[in-house]
Amino acid sequence: MKIKAVVLLGSLFFVFAILSFASAEEVSNANIDLVKTSTWYIAGPAKENQETINKIRKEKGIIKVTAKDNPVGEIELNVMLTESYSNDGKPTNLSESSKYLSITYKSSHLIKLQAREGNAEGTGCVHGGSHPRIDLPVSAKKFSTIKIPWTDFKQDGDPNGKTLDIHNLCKFNFVNYNPVSGATLEIKSVIVQI
Repeated sequence: MKIKAVVLLGSLFFVFAILSFASAEEVSNANIDLVKTSTWYIAGPAKENQETINKIRKEKGIIKVTAKDNPVGEIELNVMLTESYSNDGKPTNLSESSKYLSITYKSSHLIKLQAREGNAEGTGCVHGGSHPRIDLPVSAKKFSTIKIPWTDFKQDGDPNGKTLDIHNLCKFNFVNYNPVSGATLEIKSVIVQI
């Protein structure tokens, strides 16, 4: 009977050790979903304002933006990487193990996704700073999920441009530079591997 108890306790200890190791691995490879965790900001000719966007985000778990009739100017939807009380908070230093950004979205028009870097001092996200970016292709009929390696973000979208510095990352700007009336963008998730 004592041998069975020792074997059982040994087996339980082994399982506990494996589970502890798995939990530590999960923590080091954690992800955050900015749709769930962060306040979103809007600028430009959209039907929805910041309050409406965040109310729907909290209630339905989705971001939705619609261009107004006769839009003039670009529509810019912003989200800070680390939650902040402003649209220009402190940058985040992602770990070396962070390799990508994953987005589930639906869009009637091409969206330029800018990954905005912070200032040289690492204290803020200054407008007009570095704009490494990629294109989110049109996906008008259904939600698409794309996984974007950080190395795909190049200055001004130029294939030979400077690569994004993930150790000084402030926010993401989803920009429709030429909105037309009724253009839509819906986002279900923006998952950052931290």
